[in-house]
Amino acid sequence: MTVACIFKAALAVYLVSAIVYGGSLLERRVLTARFGAALMLVALIIHTVYFIFHWISEGTLPAAGIYDTLSFFAWVMAASYLALQLRTKTRVLGAFVAPVISVLMVVASIDLGGSVAGSTTLKGALVTLHVMFSVSGEALFAVASLAGVMYLIQDRLLRKKRDKSLIHLLPSLHDLDRINHLCLLWGFSLLTLGIIAGSFWARIVWGSHWQWDPKQVWTLVAWVFYALLLHQRLAIGWQGRKAARWSLMAFSALLLLLILESLLFSSAHNFM
Repeated sequence: MTVACIFKAALAVYLVSAIVYGGSLLERRVLTARFGAALMLVALIIHTVYFIFHWISEGTLPAAGIYDTLSFFAWVMAASYLALQLRTKTRVLGAFVAPVISVLMVVASIDLGGSVAGSTTLKGALVTLHVMFSVSGEALFAVASLAGVMYLIQDRLLRKKRDKSLIHLLPSLHDLDRINHLCLLWGFSLLTLGIIAGSFWARIVWGSHWQWDPKQVWTLVAWVFYALLLHQRLAIGWQGRKAARWSLMAFSALLLLLILESLLFSSAHNFM
């Protein structure tokens, strides 16, 4: 079996998982969501095997180009969500997470493992740590925002006392807020480590820790945004609706910055 076939197998199982999760909402059954979680775990294992074989055969990073980065982003989302399920009763949240993972994998399949501009600079442990930490942090922010969306939906249903069958199906507000908090905490920590590794790598490659590269500026703005949000949670005590709304706003700003940076500016980070 080729590396590409392994990736396609993972993509197929992710898609089936997303369909099963969607069915859990239609049927209003947690049991169906549990089956969706099992399928996601199978897809994650296959996806992991793909990365191992890709590394062995190509000798490149699992996130060295834009399409590989999306694939790794999807892997982190799946792994972190399944890990969080072990500590919370949030299986139905997969109905939001699995479709996002599937879309990322579909886009990643367009040119997976294609040529990467500036690939001669993608060498060494520092760039590996930079890419993997940064992408992992951003993927955790995505999970936090999805938990925030489900929190707002569940909170509205409870306050309006509507659709009691859906209320009993959705995760508790406490578990959703806990996922939001854990993903923000770990996501910010990983992003910080990624920025630090990237600054040392930039020093080696370009002779300076800071180049005012659009990607660097965008990352710094996102880091400040999430630092403020995390401060509000830890020091001020933000939780519940306010934390859910702001995590959703923060990730929306993160996506907007990424789109604007990609469309309007040229960057030395062409491999990302």
